[in-house]
Amino acid sequence: MDIAALSSSMSQASLAQAVSIRVMALAKNTAEQQSQNVVQLLSQNIHPNLGKNLDIKG
Repeated sequence: MDIAALSSSMSQASLAQAVSIRVMALAKNTAEQQSQNVVQLLSQNIHPNLGKNLDIKG
């Protein structure tokens, strides 16, 4: 394999790795946003008295 082909191959591999890392970063950011939205949704209490008291009389 000559130097030019090796250089081209290494450049393509480097680009593929950079693109892969960027896609993973975007997926991570999206997952973080979704999890923050879920936490915010769960923190909104629709029924403020629901689950506050427990009646254990039998």
